[in-house]
Amino acid sequence: MKYDFDSVTDRKGTYSLKWDVNEGELPMWVADMDFKTAPEITEAILERAAHGIYGYTIVPDEWAEAYSEWWRVRHGFRPEKDALIFVNGVVPAISSIVRKITTPAEKVLLQTPVYNIFFNSVLNNGRNVTEAPLIYHDRAYSIDFDMLGEKLSDPQTSLMILCNPHNPIGKIWDRETLARIGRLCAENNVKIISDEIHCDLTDPGREYVPFASVSDECAQNSITCMAPTKAFNIAGLQTAAVYVPDKAMRHKVRRALNTDEIAEPNAFAVQAAIAAFTKGGRWLDELREYISKNKEYVYEYIGKNIPGVKAVRSEATYLMWLDFSDITDDACALAHEIRKKTGLYISEGSQYGRAGAAFMRMNIACPAKILQDGLDRLREALALI
Repeated sequence: MKYDFDSVTDRKGTYSLKWDVNEGELPMWVADMDFKTAPEITEAILERAAHGIYGYTIVPDEWAEAYSEWWRVRHGFRPEKDALIFVNGVVPAISSIVRKITTPAEKVLLQTPVYNIFFNSVLNNGRNVTEAPLIYHDRAYSIDFDMLGEKLSDPQTSLMILCNPHNPIGKIWDRETLARIGRLCAENNVKIISDEIHCDLTDPGREYVPFASVSDECAQNSITCMAPTKAFNIAGLQTAAVYVPDKAMRHKVRRALNTDEIAEPNAFAVQAAIAAFTKGGRWLDELREYISKNKEYVYEYIGKNIPGVKAVRSEATYLMWLDFSDITDDACALAHEIRKKTGLYISEGSQYGRAGAAFMRMNIACPAKILQDGLDRLREALALI
């Protein structure tokens, strides 16, 4: 490998959300990686920093071209550059769009278990969550389309937030599945936000399908959220985009984002995104290989050493969804005990919806020696409980 993913970087003392923990604790919860970003991105940031003036920043044509060409080359779909809008984060964009295209007390559909912050974006804005739980069988997830159709047919349901690929289960939705979702939403006049922030973190040899690429029906009824932040570990730079093919909807979204003042970049956001999408390809491919090896290690380790726990097979993301249902139906209490006894800090599953009550989410985007430490702590904790 050209790039180093084995070296451990001390992140304490950097105001890190992830690593602001007690001495001796090992955080493997929030979705940021313990790898330095691609050197090509660091070089771009340092070059910008060396200028010494950090005033207001425009979004140049090169930014949209970088996004559009990356998706064309990596994902076989070229977003129209005029339909791309800069935002300073996927979560702020989702919250802003929820406020703009739904009204108070309407329902927003989530396929649970799903990224916990979606709930905040809905509930904090006075809208209601309607859950369409995924079917879980034999360590794999699928969609109950009968239930989904019923939930979408409710006149109070006006928006669906799709997670593609799906966090926390690591599922890549295939083209046929996405087409069925798009058809049901269009038939019921339900708009779709497709959160595709994890799309570049598929396993080697696996590819995700952009929702807007499936059909014109899907494209014209959807808003896609995308960013380099998860794949290149630059979430703190607050750089992302929304893709809105439909002109009328794009006008509404643009007004929402500007009203909420989340459509202007900081002094480093543009350069970092352009560098990621124009120079970061090889680094990302090596990262994906490394994460894939970490996943295989998790499957093997748990299978041999931690009876009663099952790791759901993941196709994307660096998040492992662990099934503790043979041990407990209250993973929240168990997660607290694990942290108390060994310092291992992983996410309890109920925050991702009721369907996650017996699960936990573990972030494995870290050097192999840290991953081994985390799994050793998990084994130790369960042996003590």
